[in-house]
Amino acid sequence: MYLKIGKKKIDIYDYKTTKEKIKSLRFVLEKLDYGIRKKSKHANTYMFCQRVDIIFTDNDNKITSLHENIKSEKIFFDFNATYIYYLPINTIKNLKDKKELKIKEKKILNIYFFISYLYKIKFFQ
Repeated sequence: MYLKIGKKKIDIYDYKTTKEKIKSLRFVLEKLDYGIRKKSKHANTYMFCQRVDIIFTDNDNKITSLHENIKSEKIFFDFNATYIYYLPINTIKNLKDKKELKIKEKKILNIYFFISYLYKIKFFQ
């Protein structure tokens, strides 16, 4: 999935397992160019090696709170939230006036339907 803000697309990785959630961005030294989504009501940046932007959303991706340019060793709670998005720094500057995130799924071409379509239009005959 990806998040589109203006002309910029940011890939979003959905962390579901406990190991992925605990590891997340801890000790990641290279510059962040993707986003992370976790299902939780609290966000912490303990042992993060870089600053991040944090967005809390509900089930319908409506923004409940925004936190910009957050440094390490911070913790935030939002009891109305369902998902947390950790994003690269300075990505939420354009989201101040918006109330909902535009999250889109990547389109994956199913090879079975593609081949059946080719047979249907008699491409192989």
